[in-house]
Amino acid sequence: MFKKVLIANRGEIASRIIRTCKRLNIDTVAIYSDPDKDSLYVQEATECYPLGGTRVHESYLNIDKVLQIAKEAEVDAIHPGYGLLSENGDFAERCAERGFVFIGPKPSIMRKMGNKIEARRTMEEAGVPIVPGTDAATNDLEEAIQEAKRIGYPIMLKAASGGGGIGMQLVQNEAELMKAFDGNSKRATMFFGDGTMFLEKFIEEPRHIEIQLLADEHGNAVYLFERECSIQRRHQKVVEEAPSPFLSEETRTKMGEVAVRAALQLGYSNAGTIEFLVDAHEHFYFLEMNTRLQVEHPVTEEITGVDLVEEQIRVASGEPLRFRQKDLTIEGHAIEVRIYAEDPYTFYPAPGQLTDLQLPQGDGIRHELSIHRTSTISPFYDPMIAKYVVSGDSRDAVIRRIEETLPTYKVEGIKTNIPMIYDVISHPQFKAGRTTTNFVELYYQNQPN
Repeated sequence: MFKKVLIANRGEIASRIIRTCKRLNIDTVAIYSDPDKDSLYVQEATECYPLGGTRVHESYLNIDKVLQIAKEAEVDAIHPGYGLLSENGDFAERCAERGFVFIGPKPSIMRKMGNKIEARRTMEEAGVPIVPGTDAATNDLEEAIQEAKRIGYPIMLKAASGGGGIGMQLVQNEAELMKAFDGNSKRATMFFGDGTMFLEKFIEEPRHIEIQLLADEHGNAVYLFERECSIQRRHQKVVEEAPSPFLSEETRTKMGEVAVRAALQLGYSNAGTIEFLVDAHEHFYFLEMNTRLQVEHPVTEEITGVDLVEEQIRVASGEPLRFRQKDLTIEGHAIEVRIYAEDPYTFYPAPGQLTDLQLPQGDGIRHELSIHRTSTISPFYDPMIAKYVVSGDSRDAVIRRIEETLPTYKVEGIKTNIPMIYDVISHPQFKAGRTTTNFVELYYQNQPN
């Protein structure tokens, strides 16, 4: 087991990783930018080191600086969390070159899954169903138009190296494609350094359902069931739950077995997630693979009792998985809502200084955050400031608990999306489990004022 781990991340996920490390008696090293110097995770770590700078490329994406601190702090391993450098194959490779264990999969697999076209091809070879689409990325509009005619509208235009909904757009016809292509390509270039795009057939009434995987370096792999993440705004998840209220047991098992087979064929190790689109008839299609811990991992932990961060650390240290598929069961239900510093109607970020913070407490309530009553929410990073996780015996009981407690979740001084979350959770269609990916558009944004 490792003695000291550097967390190459910030905010609530840094706090989350530190918590498990403390339980395992592993010392932790936090790194922080200038705006994050007063964050809770910096105080919670065994040691902390400044990165300097404000923007991510000056701080958390500065690989040379991160590795310099790792060497100075004499750590054994580096946990990347999610986002930032977590899916950067070059970073993982340089960690290994410097003698640090990267807590994640091999760099070659990260690169393969990071390219959407390569990932589609790999998954198809592994027998995973894929959405009809282009076989190669392009930065040529005319080529894209011809491919769209072959696939048939409506289509999803996506960045080949993208994620988090950036560079993604639903396109209904050729005129919309001509209008959308250049803007999304430029956005992809700005965020990912790669402006090539690809096209997929749009799945009608889709749900976003993903399978959590764990695999070790000894040829063992298991799935920890699914999370449904269909409630999204601007193609970014806002509410996640486990298990899905939609899947039959037969489809749940089939998706899990397909995901495990793909992981084994890839030679995958550590935690990973295969995301699927599922249509109204429970047909499922590969969407992408995330080679890291997911933001929404707590709901899986709540229904399985497995600490995913601990298992990541154990696998990275060379241990075999401590359980087999037959040992895993679903117990109860869990829902996570993401609290964003943003306008609840326009979804524009709303950074600023908090003047008060009061959190609901009680059985089945879990908080993931790294802010305090007077924290300042920086404009330089993602505006997600906390995750509120509620678990219970059934989905109905969890929804009732959130309806009772969310009004007592107080974040003063800035705007948050809490009113939006409440409207979603208490909506009859959500309670009935009718949660397709256009839920927010259908039942929130188009409601009469």
